[in-house]
Amino acid sequence: MTDGHAHGQARQLLVRAGTFASTDAAGGLTAVRGGSSLEGLFVRDARHLCRWQLTVDGAAPEVLTPMTYEDEGVARCVLVPRGGRQEPPAYTLFREQAVGDGSFVERLRVVSNRPLPTTVHLALTVDADFTDQFELRSDHRTYTKTGAVRGREVLDDGVEFTYTRGDWRSSTTVTGEPAPDAVEETGAGARRLVWALELASQGSAELTLRVVARPHGAEAPDSVPASPADASAELGASVREFAGGVELPGAWPELADACARGLADLAVLRVPAAGPDGERHLVPAAGVPWFLTLLGRDALLTSLFTLPYRPELAAATLPVLAATQATEQVEGAVAQPGKIVHEVRHGELAHFGQVPYGRYYGSVDATPLFLVLLGAYTEHTGDLSVARRLEPHARAAVGWMLDHGGLTSRGYLVYRADQGGLANQNWKDSPGAICSADGSRATGPVMAAGAQGYAYDALRRTALLARTVWDDVVYAELLEQAAADLRDRFLRDFWMEDRGFPALALDGDGRQVDALASDAGHLLWSGLLDKEYGEAVGRRLLEPDFFSGWGVRTVASGQAAYHPLSYHRGSVWPHDNALIALGLARYGLHDEARVVAGGLVSAAVACGGRLPEVIAGYARSAHPEPVPYPYACVRESRSAAAPLALLSAVGG
Repeated sequence: MTDGHAHGQARQLLVRAGTFASTDAAGGLTAVRGGSSLEGLFVRDARHLCRWQLTVDGAAPEVLTPMTYEDEGVARCVLVPRGGRQEPPAYTLFREQAVGDGSFVERLRVVSNRPLPTTVHLALTVDADFTDQFELRSDHRTYTKTGAVRGREVLDDGVEFTYTRGDWRSSTTVTGEPAPDAVEETGAGARRLVWALELASQGSAELTLRVVARPHGAEAPDSVPASPADASAELGASVREFAGGVELPGAWPELADACARGLADLAVLRVPAAGPDGERHLVPAAGVPWFLTLLGRDALLTSLFTLPYRPELAAATLPVLAATQATEQVEGAVAQPGKIVHEVRHGELAHFGQVPYGRYYGSVDATPLFLVLLGAYTEHTGDLSVARRLEPHARAAVGWMLDHGGLTSRGYLVYRADQGGLANQNWKDSPGAICSADGSRATGPVMAAGAQGYAYDALRRTALLARTVWDDVVYAELLEQAAADLRDRFLRDFWMEDRGFPALALDGDGRQVDALASDAGHLLWSGLLDKEYGEAVGRRLLEPDFFSGWGVRTVASGQAAYHPLSYHRGSVWPHDNALIALGLARYGLHDEARVVAGGLVSAAVACGGRLPEVIAGYARSAHPEPVPYPYACVRESRSAAAPLALLSAVGG
């Protein structure tokens, strides 16, 4: 995931099934229309609530206890009217907030601290700007929205905001219980809901506020939680159902805690998606705040990491990706027959083709990883039905690798920079991530090393499916030979004898892109290197220029290409290290695998039990706490699943 991250990595989020909310310390929202703030209620790539400003007797209250986020999915804060030391607060406001699927609910309790009856005048200014998430990215782009119309309609118990543009229609409804005494105009697009609450001596009153988002193309929520407590109960039941029953390592409690936290995060990061016959599945979204949607590579790796513990993620991800598999060539979307989707978006800009990501296929590695997961799922579960059902999709994916992917014509999977989308289309997809040791970027068509490992594994696993499930020995032998040939070519073309290490990539002229990079660990995971080379690579990854103490850096320090705060040129990624740990274990380097696992587990402990998407590459010896990467996702599915991969690699 790359491009358009924004500051705010420390901000907490409420997340549930494709919906997330981010407020300030008082539980409010002050995002201006068209601004780049993270604050808001977001559903299906759009901000459905941008203002949520509370005043008491005409003034904004002060924060007594800032918003805290509980494990059960409720955010709480305590507010008081403004005053001074000689003027104790007349009342206290207790605020609770939670999200449901496409909804937001708040319980506001006002408690009088006075011995006499009193009237409290509350007002809540609300607005919905329906800003597309791509408009909030810090990439200096603007988007024309000809014919866009915003509407506001006063309801008996609140207000409804609408947004239309051509065939696009979205709405947000805000209601109160009890109903507001009035809904006032503000002179702008916002509306102000007002109440006069009568409080007895030392008495209290409650308001329940509900927000329902109806994005374009989505069905209305099945139900809206009646209260934050109800939302919490629903979320808790969902998390317990998903996370319960996994046997965690008693001998390594910190790893067990990281696994438990990861499972809980994965439970709330699942989003609905359709399979080939329109059936509904829940698949892992990539991460929040910017990628609460299906990304093929991310969902596949997450499903692979969780396969021994939660195979239902793989059973959902595979048919959903089959349903979105390309069937024709579409230039702007980088689509070719048989290719697995990289990113699916539901927002307005994708709908009108103003960004290419409605269904975007700019990934060289999602297609082989789809085949790897299909083979691994079948082998692990013994369930042949998925492989039988998806046989045409698997054959089409192999066809893409051999044809459009470049295995036949170039000998390797190859990608070219997409001018309207991603320059790099492997997992290190930021500009400049595929580079030489001196920092210069690869030019022309790129053959990234990690993708060749995935292709090798995909060919071997699909050959096994052809032999044992599809009863096609000829096809199996064809794929086995293609895998063997790929391995021979790779060792000849990628291995750098003077470095004792594989190149990061080959450029368009077949020259080695010689940065020492963590992608070599992916080759261990896929089994592409022979035993001697694999053991040498595994041990090299644990030397100080690579291993920071928290994990293996994406690029080894000491090279001109290295930068500890670069997204892919020196940072440490938990999912990258999870693949490395699995690869080390595959080659019998169990002590090294445990060192990598120990670094990541220590990072999780230092980060409150949750592995971030990425951390800076600074050495642990110099910085006893992980240095945050400034643009990381708050929660990320591959990082959430990484502790489970570590458990597979090293046990308890």
